[in-house]
Amino acid sequence: MYVHLKEATNMPGHRIVIVGGGSAGISVAARLRRAGEGDVAVVDPAVTHYYQPLWTLVGGGRAPVEQSARPQASVMPKGVTWIRKGAVSVDPDARSVELDDGSSVEYEYLVMCPGIQLDWAKVTGLSDALGRDGVSSNYEYQLAPATWKFIRELRKGTAVFTMPGGPIKCAGAPQKIAYLAADHWREQGVLRDIDVHLVLPTPGMFGVPEFAKVLEGVVARYGIQVHFQSEMSSVNAGAKEITVVDHAAGDTTSTLSYDVLHAVPPQSAPDWVKKSALADPNNPAGYVEIDKHTLQHTRYPNVFALGDAGSSPNSKTGAAIRKQAPVVARNLRDVMAGRTPSASYGGYASCPLTTSRHHMLLAEFDYTMTPTPSIPGIDTIKERRDMWLLKRYGLPAMYWNAMLRGLA
Repeated sequence: MYVHLKEATNMPGHRIVIVGGGSAGISVAARLRRAGEGDVAVVDPAVTHYYQPLWTLVGGGRAPVEQSARPQASVMPKGVTWIRKGAVSVDPDARSVELDDGSSVEYEYLVMCPGIQLDWAKVTGLSDALGRDGVSSNYEYQLAPATWKFIRELRKGTAVFTMPGGPIKCAGAPQKIAYLAADHWREQGVLRDIDVHLVLPTPGMFGVPEFAKVLEGVVARYGIQVHFQSEMSSVNAGAKEITVVDHAAGDTTSTLSYDVLHAVPPQSAPDWVKKSALADPNNPAGYVEIDKHTLQHTRYPNVFALGDAGSSPNSKTGAAIRKQAPVVARNLRDVMAGRTPSASYGGYASCPLTTSRHHMLLAEFDYTMTPTPSIPGIDTIKERRDMWLLKRYGLPAMYWNAMLRGLA
């Protein structure tokens, strides 16, 4: 069903325009095509499509980075018009999206899923430090292999793993790599010689108490020192130290030395989305303002949004997108037919937390922040070997073969 598409060279209007060809955009496009919608365009300049959840395992030495990438043409649904350009602005009153070559495309209905922006520059000195002298991040394809190199080479010293405040994609990733690294050092017999620190902006290990309790046991097992309600504000690569702001202590600052630093940048909506009329005026991060259940824009009924750029208060995960995509597809078709949106998203998200190199804690929850397990007969509120196999092999297979095809 999926073939290489001819490139769109002119910009006629389309009934449905989807901005973004990541997991959200491709999933919705596939569902709309399966439902019989004939005029669907996807705006995205990417040559390569990435399965980003695998990057944590790449950084932990448990998967090759090449398995996370496929040609974008191979995942684009058949019959979709692929506009291989980047969006730079949107005018919802004129129903038009401006593209990076100066052209524009008009729409009747718009689906916004341009993804999230990594704000590296908001941490002083971080951009220049990345990829060398022990500093890396699993949030970039090119950097994830360097994370494993630095972890593998460390035999003694200090390792620091940081998480920024505010919504980020895969909020469990800053912790997951810490546990994968600590378990590797344990296997190598050097963990006792490495001082491991985890800098978290939150008051606890996780927002759901049942999973937080398990993670408290994990950090105790590895001897990890957790700095709660704290964030990294700058990196001094020359001195190999970071500045940490302690919000619980009146924003006081201290320095923390490192030999290995895994840094996660602050994140926000793309700058051009923040400047648009679609952005939530009450949210400085600039996410597209939508109803959290219908995923319809609160002021422009012909606009929907899902994925990382939407304002819905769910955890920004691929699992959330998997539940949001059918809601957007159904509700968009309802609106196109003059009906009231009939589908509702309950905030489901899943965070597959790798707690060792062989075990995983599958944290599933919704807007109520209570566990919502989806696998019958399995206790997922504990670390499991079978859940590790799901993370490593099952979820990637489902992503490439079902989710991107509108089947899951």
